[in-house]
Amino acid sequence: MAFFGSSDKEKNTTKKIRTTVVKTPNVAKELVSLAESNGVNVNSLDFNILDMQTFTRMNEGKKEGDWEEISNDELYELDDTSTLMNKNFQIKQVYEVEIFTKNPDDDKFKNFNVAIGANPSKCKVYLSIKEGSKLEYFKDFEQELTIFINNKKVRAGILINIFDEMLRGTISKLSSKVKVQESLVYEKNSTMLVAESIEPVPTIDDELILHYEEKKEVSEDDKIDHKKRGYIKNVFKDEVLIEYIKPKKGVDGRNCKGQFIAAEEPQETNIPEFNIDDSIIKKDEKDNIKYLAKENGYISFEDNTYFIKTDLDVDSINFKTTGSIQAGVDSEVNMSVKEVDFDKDAVGAGMEVEVTEIDIEGNIGPHSSVFAKKATIGGQTHKTSKVRADDLEINIHKGEAYGKNIRISRLEHGIVDGDIIDVAQAVGGDIRGKEVHIEICGSYVKATSHKLIEIQRLQGKENIFTIDTLLKKDKRQANEKNEKEISTLEVELRDIDKEIEKYSQTIEKNQNSFNDLKKRLIHYKKNGIKMPESFVEKYKQFLKIENHLKNIKEEHQAKQDKLNLLTTKTASFQDNIMDARIINHDKWTGYNKLVFKLVDPPVEIVYEPKEGEEGKIFGLVENEDGEYLVQAFKEM
Repeated sequence: MAFFGSSDKEKNTTKKIRTTVVKTPNVAKELVSLAESNGVNVNSLDFNILDMQTFTRMNEGKKEGDWEEISNDELYELDDTSTLMNKNFQIKQVYEVEIFTKNPDDDKFKNFNVAIGANPSKCKVYLSIKEGSKLEYFKDFEQELTIFINNKKVRAGILINIFDEMLRGTISKLSSKVKVQESLVYEKNSTMLVAESIEPVPTIDDELILHYEEKKEVSEDDKIDHKKRGYIKNVFKDEVLIEYIKPKKGVDGRNCKGQFIAAEEPQETNIPEFNIDDSIIKKDEKDNIKYLAKENGYISFEDNTYFIKTDLDVDSINFKTTGSIQAGVDSEVNMSVKEVDFDKDAVGAGMEVEVTEIDIEGNIGPHSSVFAKKATIGGQTHKTSKVRADDLEINIHKGEAYGKNIRISRLEHGIVDGDIIDVAQAVGGDIRGKEVHIEICGSYVKATSHKLIEIQRLQGKENIFTIDTLLKKDKRQANEKNEKEISTLEVELRDIDKEIEKYSQTIEKNQNSFNDLKKRLIHYKKNGIKMPESFVEKYKQFLKIENHLKNIKEEHQAKQDKLNLLTTKTASFQDNIMDARIINHDKWTGYNKLVFKLVDPPVEIVYEPKEGEEGKIFGLVENEDGEYLVQAFKEM
């Protein structure tokens, strides 16, 4: 918002000027001129409008017409839009003003700190009221406030009695409020619309917007992450890739100074000159042309043609050449990374890769991550790397791997978490899955499964094989929630049991008295005798106790039913644990441990096979005494 004049407090001055009457179309200019010639601060001067004249004329081409005066009674006719929107129509006002030195004691609005402001086109003019401003009611308040605001407008070069139809109503409402309250203090900055003319509609120049280029990676602190500088621009079906904004000439206007605002001719410098193939759809609409992706992938531009690709081949992914590539696992982008030199990383340190499918022939560097639906890694993963894919195959694994179907040629102290896991050779490591299959098991391997751990050849020791039905985080959290609810219900049931016992004893002790009282009340009622109030009150109290006992018994039953359900649910968390198996097709060597984790009761049943033991299939059984044991079976 632009501001006219000054809102600073006027500087006190002892020097006064002689009252001067001038006739001018520019009051502000006369005030400055008179202040300079008299050596005073312009803010020390004020004026009264003695007379105002409004003139209009119509120019014909280069020929200027004569100015004609419009009477104040005819000013409303100037609201005719067709006249105001005629570029040849001109309007001005000339004011006869009396200029004098301000006397703060005579200023009825000295505590009303305001300034005139406007929007950039000056088609909307506001009175900006500063916080702390104060208005006090006095006789002729509305008339004086109108003069005060009009003087502010004239000083700012804004026409008065034109474009300000709203002013009378606004001042009237404000006057009524001040009159009722006697005074009004503005507790915060405020604005009041005091003039509004015809706002022009801006001209729109043509523009070519490359929406796909605007998809920049920004970190949490709003700084550009240079690792994610966008080597490829992934796109999704129906996404707007490019948009051409068609040029459109604006609409003329006229501001509150009376000036005509002509709409400029639009610039047309960005007409699309590129081609597209059938992977991109062109939609020509009234105001724009949109180019949309017909399929998922990434956008490419070659030989002046845009098209969508899904396959991407690179030698390596590193900070220097590509940066991180994050197209998304649903992007349909399939990558091939060709670097096979084991002294180099195919995926460099700190890089993040996210595509639908990826085939990496070499190694994955430290602190790197690969996310995909399907991934193949021909080299080795670093111990600080992370790989996640539904279908995952790794040659040598040292880092973290997550997925559904995971196949690893050699596990070297890495972490594997999935559904069906096949490891050709395990040399240390932590494996967690629904089913775990190990071809050759070395030493220091921790394998945990829902239902099956199978080892073909055991060549090491110090291994721990565990069956845990709460292996997955969601099941573990659900069980913890279930146990917490059970604990709460058990406490509540104990409290209700005590309350039931208390009220049952009260009823039992007073049953004879109650029966006797009941007989008396029936007798009174039958013989038309007025029943004593004390008898009636005791009867009601006893009924209330009985009713309360009934309610808490019903509450007890409801909570007991829920407890039974939750207890059943707890048992369900270890469903099929009796069918779970740990299978070793080889002889047992060294020290190894088999663990079955029960949910209810929450205990671990441990079995330690002896050196050379030939027991191959192990499961959990319950003996006649209700004890759980790990036992060897001859067959599944």
